[in-house]
Amino acid sequence: QVQLVESGGGLVQPGGSLRLSCVASGSIFSIDAMGWYRQAPGKQRELVATITSGGITNYADSVKGRFTLSRDNAKNTAYLQMNSLKPEDTAVYHCNLRCRKQFRPEDFEYWGQGTQVTVSS
Repeated sequence: QVQLVESGGGLVQPGGSLRLSCVASGSIFSIDAMGWYRQAPGKQRELVATITSGGITNYADSVKGRFTLSRDNAKNTAYLQMNSLKPEDTAVYHCNLRCRKQFRPEDFEYWGQGTQVTVSS
């Protein structure tokens, strides 16, 4: 099994910062990509940012210049630094993992349970 443990959510004022962490553990042979998606009430889940094993990042237009996604490959951990937060960033943030397992040709995808981020004065 694979586990994703998310942390770092909370309540912050507009303009503030938060740092989310996602630690992956379990039967992982290699990681293809890690990332964060978010879902606000009444809306579909949307991409926030992803990072490949080679360090290539992809950001949603709405967070470019404000959010930074990084990885510690040795710790199977992804960090999402969120600056200049806006009320519209309020959502449940879910960690996403795409990985491979030993002796299996296909890739696997896993989701974390989510961490709430609320931006409000």
